[in-house]
Amino acid sequence: MKRTAVYPGSFDPVTRGHEDLIQRSLGFADRLVVAVAVNVVKQPLFTLEERVRLIRDAVPDPRVEVQSFDGLLVQFAQQVGASLIIRGLRAVSDFDYEFQMALMNRNLAPEIETVFLVPAFDLTYLSSSLVREVARFGADVSALVHPTVQQALKRKFGK
Repeated sequence: MKRTAVYPGSFDPVTRGHEDLIQRSLGFADRLVVAVAVNVVKQPLFTLEERVRLIRDAVPDPRVEVQSFDGLLVQFAQQVGASLIIRGLRAVSDFDYEFQMALMNRNLAPEIETVFLVPAFDLTYLSSSLVREVARFGADVSALVHPTVQQALKRKFGK
């Protein structure tokens, strides 16, 4: 039986840090579903469809599927047959929120475990919001994102 994991996020845009966690998640699962969240609170730079496409371009691994979802993460995880939820922790400040979410998810779906991964040391500082801000002012983000994402950022900001 294949073990399926879900790695949720807004991925606006997908970064090298996300790519790192995606690749490392495959050590825990045979199939990884990258779940691009519809978040009504955030105003994304990229549309949902653009974010899905950018992730597919950045991570062309047949074991990785990219899907969008709206609603509760655990319900989506159940729909795709996942037994693991992958979450990234960049800093101690991330832990409190992620811990609360993991406990709620466990309450809603005790059969699904949450696994926390820390990024590679050289990517710890990296966030989508930081990449957007740097790209907005025309700085080089080539070390931070896949070339397809870099080009998409240039188009968005007219650089």
